[in-house]
Amino acid sequence: MMTTADYIALAFFIFIWMGYSWLLHGQTFFGRTSLTHAMAERRREWIYNSLRRDLKMIDTQIMAGLQNGTAFFASTSIFAIGSCFALLGATEKVDAVFADLPFVFHSGHAAFEMKVGGLAALFGYAFFKFGWSYRLFNYCTILFGGIPMVHDSEKDIIAAERAAERVIRMNVIAGGHFNEGLRAIFLSIGYLGWFINPYVFMGTTAIVVFVLTRRQFFSEARLAIMDANPPPNLHLSVVQRDKPPTSDGDELSGGL
Repeated sequence: MMTTADYIALAFFIFIWMGYSWLLHGQTFFGRTSLTHAMAERRREWIYNSLRRDLKMIDTQIMAGLQNGTAFFASTSIFAIGSCFALLGATEKVDAVFADLPFVFHSGHAAFEMKVGGLAALFGYAFFKFGWSYRLFNYCTILFGGIPMVHDSEKDIIAAERAAERVIRMNVIAGGHFNEGLRAIFLSIGYLGWFINPYVFMGTTAIVVFVLTRRQFFSEARLAIMDANPPPNLHLSVVQRDKPPTSDGDELSGGL
């Protein structure tokens, strides 16, 4: 049977997951812009820069890469769900192995099956996120096909801006769902600690969220893509950004 410590650990897992998601939606943490939000700005630059060129093979290759990556994780989630059901069929064998290990709380077959069911639900959530993200990237490709050519953009800048903004919004939304699915995959690593005991569960969950937070707000990858003070001629197309660049708390020579 599930113990009080198990319920507390599960509540901690849900709370820290929701808290981390809320933190990312806030976009900044101690004055630092998140990696996800910074990449949304780079997506915007990419789409606006595509207005400068009629040959968009590079852009379509990028779109295809985004779709293929999403499809890979969707397939992986399906395999993980199948593995969870296979694990349910070997409950007695796995439970016997855990019973011989130190520091493992033996809570019975029913509790073990509930934990495996929760892990399967976690992968199921990830699959739905990846599946929806794949579909949105597909829509994004269609919208991208509606972006006008260079000479048409020069004739009607407003129409070109609207077409670009539609692609940007769809791409950012698709990327957001992909990130949420990937977050569930990462947190499933912390969830595995529950099979040892609830205290390890809370510890592994906290470690995973700590690593994710560091990557979002304190990693070198984040610094590599940011630019607090871009040159005024960053966009060479006829369509210019009206939105000022995002300010950040980091002080880097030559920009962000």
